[in-house]
Amino acid sequence: MKAIITDAGFASRYLPITKTIPKAMIPIGSKPVMQLCVEECAEAGIDEIIIVATPNTKGKEIYDDYFHNPAENVKALLDKQGKLERFEPVEKILKFPKITVIEQDPTLPYGNGSPIVSAKKFVENDPAFVVLYSDDLILGPGDVKTLMDTYAENPSAKAVIATQEMPEDVWHKYGMVALKENGSLSHIVEKPKTPDLSPSNLTSYGRYLLTPEVFEYLIPSNTGLDDELWTVDAITKLAEHGDVVVAHSRGKWITTGDPKNYFMAHLEYVMNRTDYAEDVKKYIASML
Repeated sequence: MKAIITDAGFASRYLPITKTIPKAMIPIGSKPVMQLCVEECAEAGIDEIIIVATPNTKGKEIYDDYFHNPAENVKALLDKQGKLERFEPVEKILKFPKITVIEQDPTLPYGNGSPIVSAKKFVENDPAFVVLYSDDLILGPGDVKTLMDTYAENPSAKAVIATQEMPEDVWHKYGMVALKENGSLSHIVEKPKTPDLSPSNLTSYGRYLLTPEVFEYLIPSNTGLDDELWTVDAITKLAEHGDVVVAHSRGKWITTGDPKNYFMAHLEYVMNRTDYAEDVKKYIASML
């Protein structure tokens, strides 16, 4: 199976750094967010990944360099210094599944569905494919594996979406899931203004398994809210014609879409998944 990872936006909330590098290249621990998404795919058995970069930027060039440049000069220097073990993380990157980097089609409308449409030719003849939004980070068991396992159990599904239970005070920030009687997706209520307008406590975010039928609805003329091309609008259309299975995340979803949430995601990652976690915890305790 193939995966599309999207990073096709200017990330204005992160300026000025994102005028130079893509948001998904900002690090979590010692790895950029994009690498963590790629690792989630690799661990699930994905064999080809398409990264969609922002058009008219250096994004494509940066991703190509990061995932494909063997950095032989760095390796030679480390070897000379007797520090070749420091190059091992680079060698792991070079062994990832096939990664193709493309730019989003600049003629498409603004919206999170446009990067997927830009990668259509890579996946349209496959039974299904996975989509990841790179500003959604999963700690623990990856959602890609959960989506693939769920699809294997429901091969007639039009799509599978990952969800997570969220507290009432944040429902207004996200897409909240409405279920049919059989437990599959009915529709998604985007950013309900009050809690009573939310159909459940389940949040949908940027982890989907889609079938090529989605491209019947994910077309430039089908813009929705704010004249944007929304993936969830197309998924809702799929749900009108069959089952869109709702899978519950086995990990923990954290958004890195803005600086505050990015910092909290970074801190949680460091405190739970690095070999210097205890030192960080002690340092934080000394500040309190």
